[in-house]
Amino acid sequence: IPITQAIDNDTARKIVKFLKDKGYKKVQSQIQGDEVRVSAPSRDELQAVIKDLKAEDWGIELKFGNYR
Repeated sequence: IPITQAIDNDTARKIVKFLKDKGYKKVQSQIQGDEVRVSAPSRDELQAVIKDLKAEDWGIELKFGNYR
């Protein structure tokens, strides 16, 4: 069984498009290599993004790193 530890480009683009379509005001997302980086000025917005991303089925397991 092959194990992949990265987000493929198609899924990363879907995640970025999903976040733009949700209409978050100050949330910025970008694809950096094999990960999607999301930044926002407040923790509340980042927690809302995490909640919305967990609610969707992306076909992969999402891990969330350090947020400030």
